[in-house]
Amino acid sequence: MAHAEETVHVNVLPPDHVKIRKLWMTALILLVITVIEFIVAFTISHEYKDLRVWIFITMTIVKAAYIVGEFMHLRYEVKVLIWSILIPMIFVVWMLVAFLYEGMAISAVR
Repeated sequence: MAHAEETVHVNVLPPDHVKIRKLWMTALILLVITVIEFIVAFTISHEYKDLRVWIFITMTIVKAAYIVGEFMHLRYEVKVLIWSILIPMIFVVWMLVAFLYEGMAISAVR
């Protein structure tokens, strides 16, 4: 009886090359986001200052989430762990925004 040879090629590159390629891809993604931030900084006029600030805040959150997902390996964790970190952070951000608006309102009354 002849046995058929099965060849499975999962990865043709050595593991080190795969890791290096992943790091370069991560650096490229972060570079693209940073370039977009620079374009926004130098093309949006001062008349639209609020829009520019919100774009920067959004892009900073995107970069932070990507960095946490990649370098802290949160992307590869179970979903329950991810939500147990995200939900308290959402409430902390909401609390900070609420305190900021409340403080501005108290300051305006005085």
